[in-house]
Amino acid sequence: MDYIWDKSLETGHKRIDEQHKQLFNSLISIIEASKQGHGKDEIFKTLDFLGEYTIMHFKTEEDLQKEFDYPDYTIHKKCHDDFKGTINDLTCEIKKKGPSKKLINTVTKTIGDWLITHIKNSDIEMASYLKSKGAFCA
Repeated sequence: MDYIWDKSLETGHKRIDEQHKQLFNSLISIIEASKQGHGKDEIFKTLDFLGEYTIMHFKTEEDLQKEFDYPDYTIHKKCHDDFKGTINDLTCEIKKKGPSKKLINTVTKTIGDWLITHIKNSDIEMASYLKSKGAFCA
């Protein structure tokens, strides 16, 4: 599957959408580094960035949710926390076993599929709520 940003992933919140785009760009960087046979250092660097950027992005969303009393905050935060654990586990596995093509494919599919599902099923709903509360910047 190609993990390319498109209009179906837009929440309409400029900062959240820009951060989502950066997450997709990081995922694509991992895929490209693997395809081009780049060294494991490049793959690890990108994975580390993805992990750090994910934490920052989740904080942005969670801060907005708390500020505007998002009713599904606890559920949304649990999804984020679980995913942070998943990214950590996958990164540790790649660092332990090495970045084989098969393992990189597993990592990118797991992360990419989760991002698409989460954005379409949770973040768009959250953004709609934020918009209804006047917390929107187009």
